[in-house]
Amino acid sequence: MGHGIAEVAAIAGYKVFLADINQDILNNAVEKIRWSLSKLAEKGQLRESVDAVMSRINTVVSVRPDGSFSDELARAAAQSNMLIEAIPERLELKQALFKFVDQMRGGKEIIMATNTSSLPITEIASATTAPHLVVGMHFFNPPPLMPLVEIVRGERTSDDVVKAVYDIAKAMGKQPVVVNKDVPGFIVNRILARFMNTACWLVAKNKASVLEVDSTVRYILGFPMGAFELADYSGIDVFYLIAVAMMQRGFKQTPCPIYEEMYKSNKLGMKTGHGFYEYPKPGVYARPQIPKDLAGKVDPTLLLAPAVNEATWLLSNGIATKEDIDKAVIMGLGWPKGVFQLADQYGIDAIVKALEQLKQEIGPEYEPEPMLRQMVSQGQLGVKSGKGFYEYAKYEEKTLNTIIIRLEKPIAWIVLNRPNRLNAISPEMIKELSQALDELEEDENVRVVIMTGAGRAFSAGADVTAFGGITPIQAAIFSRRFQELTLKMQYYTKPIIVAINGYALGGGLELAMSGDIRIASETAQLGQPEINLGFIPGAGGTQRLSRLAGRGASKLLIFTGDMISAKEAKDLGIVDLVLPPERLEQEARNLALKLAEKPPLALMAAKLAVEMGLESNIWAGLALESSLFGLLFSTQDVVEGVTAFLEKRKPSFKGR
Repeated sequence: MGHGIAEVAAIAGYKVFLADINQDILNNAVEKIRWSLSKLAEKGQLRESVDAVMSRINTVVSVRPDGSFSDELARAAAQSNMLIEAIPERLELKQALFKFVDQMRGGKEIIMATNTSSLPITEIASATTAPHLVVGMHFFNPPPLMPLVEIVRGERTSDDVVKAVYDIAKAMGKQPVVVNKDVPGFIVNRILARFMNTACWLVAKNKASVLEVDSTVRYILGFPMGAFELADYSGIDVFYLIAVAMMQRGFKQTPCPIYEEMYKSNKLGMKTGHGFYEYPKPGVYARPQIPKDLAGKVDPTLLLAPAVNEATWLLSNGIATKEDIDKAVIMGLGWPKGVFQLADQYGIDAIVKALEQLKQEIGPEYEPEPMLRQMVSQGQLGVKSGKGFYEYAKYEEKTLNTIIIRLEKPIAWIVLNRPNRLNAISPEMIKELSQALDELEEDENVRVVIMTGAGRAFSAGADVTAFGGITPIQAAIFSRRFQELTLKMQYYTKPIIVAINGYALGGGLELAMSGDIRIASETAQLGQPEINLGFIPGAGGTQRLSRLAGRGASKLLIFTGDMISAKEAKDLGIVDLVLPPERLEQEARNLALKLAEKPPLALMAAKLAVEMGLESNIWAGLALESSLFGLLFSTQDVVEGVTAFLEKRKPSFKGR
């Protein structure tokens, strides 16, 4: 964690002192940083040279042979504006370091941040003379890749320090959330602990098998890993010891005995080669084979409900905001939606019912939070009632094999729905998308279409597994059919907003570029990586990318196959708006509702004039524009627009 945090800080432009107990550890850390930076550079994700970033990192041996802190560390502390500590999770070690830095700062206000995942910030701060300067800054592993940072207030942390650390996290390209009270486990680990412990108890009580739980988690809840798959990958010892530390500090939980048994028998998962699954050799990861046909053998609400209950406790006790809690599970755990969004989707009444069952079968910590019971009594059940933790328009939903069509009139959502394949585009998806667009185009109640992806990606590209053994002719047919879909979107008679919630790569980016307006999450990554597989974009990428980003930039992206950030894509003109991830869906909806109030015929005419004009010369474009301008004056919408203007009221356009 330490060298990863140092790398992130150096990339952000900060001068960094990287300290550890001996030079061998430091040399190894520097090698790892250089390797990581080179990988980022290969992918086009580093804006400077590797050497330029490395020049900002200075190594410091932090202790003398007798174990006391070194003069070198004292000098580094005196020159610094901020400490980020990432030493082992032992309170006495952290307190000793913070006490030393506090003494060496010479009255200078140095922010002293700890990367602890389980120890109280207030107890660490008690070793200093300036507890207002001590704050939690909990990164997720690996720091260069994981976007979330939990910023944790101690009892005496100042507002200025919280704001400064929040701004620094943003400068590092991270997505910070604020934990307002120093509670064990902060946000993510508390919610994850409830989820993991419940999954374990369902197996311990023979309510489900490991495979049934993980299949349900992966294929129904849409989480990136099953509960036991995650435990193996991260280390069963890690989950066990964090849970123990949290319980020692007041976190009430009836611990599942299986974790302790496996911990004591050294079956720790991937790192030992044996856990809930078997691995080829210790430390070598091979993704477990989890049958999809077992999904749903266990009620997913039983797995989700404890996480919702814990999140509700955090919200009702002022630990964090609803938005930050949802952001934390999406960014920190990779869940497809926030925990409150999932609660609304499954129904608050179903969540309470599941908690009551778990309370009876496992323990009292499953007692539903008063807020949940109150919501049920007031009929705030989530999506189905129009209000839960969030408010919803009444909608109809139809789930096909690869997409979801949601009618939220006057908006229609098309959701690419293969989250476990990062919404890879298959021939079946192309067919379903084309048919859905045809149906929505004829629906007079739909004014605007929003297209987005389920899970952590808009779409990571075409499903290359379907390319095995195909002939060049078959590949050309696939390309042509995909192009027909993107042309349909480009010349669609209604506006299409594309909400890019994660990866938009290859065919995914080609699909996105065919929409009218592209809104991207700050965490989105875009690119045309086809060259790395030996081919080129085949659904319009060579044409639309050059029209949006220009000849040189499009060639650079296509030739290198590099990914770029949402911000870089906006700078190139590929993306129109970049937003924090928690605001993406709502802002897409807000824009769609705004467009839905405009005259449909005029929107269609404006779109056709722009798109067809760009594909011809200016004389043909101007002729088309004037023809459409004149035709619109024969519509009832123009009469309504002019009349409303004169009467100083809001117009009501009918598309006639």
